[in-house]
Amino acid sequence: MTNTIKYIVVLAMGTSLFVACEPEFDKELREREPVSSGAADFSNYVALGNSLTAGLADNSLYIDGQLAAYPNILAEQMKLAGGGEFKIPLATSNAGGLTVGGAEIRNACSGMNRFPKRSVLAIVDGERGVQPYSLAGAPTEATTVLSGPFNNMGVPGAKSFHLLAPGYGKFNPYFGRFASGPEASVVQDVIAQKPTFFTLWIGNNDTLDYATSGGATTTDDAACGGDLTDPIMFQQAVGGTVQTLLKNTSAKGVLVNLPSVTSIPFFTTVPFAPLDPRSETFGPQIPTLNATFTGLNQAFAAIGVPERSINFSTTGPSAVVIKDESLEDVSVKLTEVLQLGGFDIGTATVYGLQYGKARQATPNDLLVLTSSAVIGRPNAERFAELSTLGVPAESAGQLSVNGVTFPLEDKWVLTPSEQKEIADAQAAFNAVIVGLVEANPERLALFDAKAQLEEVASTGVTVDGDVITAEFATGGGFSLDGVHLTPRGNALIANGLIDVINNTFGANLTKVEPGTYKTVTIE
Repeated sequence: MTNTIKYIVVLAMGTSLFVACEPEFDKELREREPVSSGAADFSNYVALGNSLTAGLADNSLYIDGQLAAYPNILAEQMKLAGGGEFKIPLATSNAGGLTVGGAEIRNACSGMNRFPKRSVLAIVDGERGVQPYSLAGAPTEATTVLSGPFNNMGVPGAKSFHLLAPGYGKFNPYFGRFASGPEASVVQDVIAQKPTFFTLWIGNNDTLDYATSGGATTTDDAACGGDLTDPIMFQQAVGGTVQTLLKNTSAKGVLVNLPSVTSIPFFTTVPFAPLDPRSETFGPQIPTLNATFTGLNQAFAAIGVPERSINFSTTGPSAVVIKDESLEDVSVKLTEVLQLGGFDIGTATVYGLQYGKARQATPNDLLVLTSSAVIGRPNAERFAELSTLGVPAESAGQLSVNGVTFPLEDKWVLTPSEQKEIADAQAAFNAVIVGLVEANPERLALFDAKAQLEEVASTGVTVDGDVITAEFATGGGFSLDGVHLTPRGNALIANGLIDVINNTFGANLTKVEPGTYKTVTIE
């Protein structure tokens, strides 16, 4: 059975034209106040953070993305008010990707390339979809060390506690490219530059690694997940970073809070009910599937959990079957009841183990963007396991279809309980950020990126005649990885920072026109 999900996206590229009568335009320029920095000093602006700060987009770090990152957009506006040069540790091409000694860096869990080339919206075989970019150009070589210092100190993959860690470049090849030395920390290299102004947006990865792996932690069977950072550790890390900056420099700055994961298309694009009865591969199987699940559903009812029954509709979309780690494991009870209902011990055991924590998804579940590549496809590992248990190949194949007969694994779904864990952690992290700003009102300001991106996700933001939303590929705000921003999204963030800087420090920086910035790339 092949994947029944196809996402056909049509990108409407909006353009906004500004036409003005020349005398009126000249009059406006004459009357406009000179741009100033107010109580701030922009002569040496440094940006600290992770991939959002670095300009990573479309699954990769490449030159155009770095140049369109919000710190660079902000620095360009600062130049009009005394700002200096803003140096960026640029990648070597627009192809994206990162290698070490010319070799790809593989994930120890999945075996996949950790630093792939960028993604682009492309038409293949008459269908439009996201494909790896084939632009000519070599991947960036991690062992080629750049000569700094650099004003954009955003490090893809960095968590809150990484910024203070000596020798972090040994573990993160992105930072290794531009660290001042093998034992340097990100904060150490920032302080050495004597910044006069800074922005700090850190903490996204402290929940994002856990969230994008569907809540699968490093102790789970999935093993490719990440853990939520303990709020106490976050407080120590971010508090330590901020206090070190304030103590060792005279810089003022803006702290940026953390948006909710439900605001980004990585978690809102794949529907909980993507199985279409009109599909030539799925539709004809529905009667057989429902007949097969009849005995299982009767067993669910017999042990008091009828809500776990599995049924597929012949008239509308059906929810995928998932494994919910928060559910009581009824494997043993299920096996016993199935045997009493006439199942042989082998089949009853397989069904009991496979569906002991299974249920169909609901609108409250969030399927990760990458699940679209596996739903409806055979699970090779499960097929091998069943074959080892002596299940005939035909039956093993029938019981190994992801999201249909084989419950989607934890790494593909964020259940309500996992979403609450993330929301609680983010609330605690944001409280820390607010507390730091309130404790240092003369030198720090707060930018509420959480509210900004929630507006993009809920109602959209109208700028220059265009509406920027969080719709995957077509919304204009997020790149093709569903997590990082497009140039247009970065322009929104830069404008939000400009508002905060102007209101807090008395500057009058000019905002940019987001509609003039690009969205996703079409090949």
